Amino acid sequence: MSYTAWILLTASLVGLSCSLIGVFLILRKMAMMADAISHTVLLGIVIAYLITRGLSGVHMLIGAAIAGLVTAILVQWLSNRGVQEDASIGVVFTTLFAIGVILISTSVGNVHLDVQHALMGEIAFIPWKTVSFPFIGEIPEATLLLLIVLIVILAMILAFYKEWKITSFDPGLAASLGIPVAAMHYLFMGLVSVTTVASFDAVGAIMVVAMLITPAASAYLWTDRLPVMLVLSSIFGIASAFIGYYMAYLLDTSISASMAFATGLIFLFSFLFSPVHGLLGKKIQPAANDATIDG
Repeated sequence: MSYTAWILLTASLVGLSCSLIGVFLILRKMAMMADAISHTVLLGIVIAYLITRGLSGVHMLIGAAIAGLVTAILVQWLSNRGVQEDASIGVVFTTLFAIGVILISTSVGNVHLDVQHALMGEIAFIPWKTVSFPFIGEIPEATLLLLIVLIVILAMILAFYKEWKITSFDPGLAASLGIPVAAMHYLFMGLVSVTTVASFDAVGAIMVVAMLITPAASAYLWTDRLPVMLVLSSIFGIASAFIGYYMAYLLDTSISASMAFATGLIFLFSFLFSPVHGLLGKKIQPAANDATIDG
């Protein structure tokens, strides 16, 4: 595959993985949790490096995933003790992210691990760091990791679709049916953490947040059916990757930032023209119906 193809494939895997998870985040009204976890995983990455002195390997994934789970647990713990959920997210997110930044500044030194890289990532470097895979040959390490994560996400959604659907719409009903609501919540948060970590190094925190929230929010404007929302969110995530890449090529600017901006353009179009919840779409549809009746 060409250099451009690997970048587009990697970005599409990020968009697909994040957009599927994002649907359930939107339905659970936990969009800001995505922002929190995408930043607090920095602390897990830094601690993993300080322990192992290695910038690659499974220990980085484990450290970041643990940081994401700790974020979810602390937010839930504060919420259960009377602190509003949005305030809990704000406190935990800023505190853990600040600790990560301080550790980078004081303990990491000259290693290639900095706040700019953490926020924006560098997807243009992805094709150069490869691993050998049977029957495929050389494949970028980040692409392989994201492919594995996508398979895990699809497997988990298929396995727990009913449980996550019920707990997302009505946790009280789920509890009355015997579904372990807390266990499903932390399992889902673990999946959010793993998805965030897998995407983090390639595209940075900004694009992770954009891909987790915006395609799903756009899909929500087009449909009220969960299966359709999952499909639309996936399409929007992949489309954002392609639109953003060619926008960055034309403007000679950051690829990840352009892809994040593309998600915003898709949301704006959906906000204006979707027939279900669109600002103009809802006005156009009755007018079209009236014209049909009059005809």
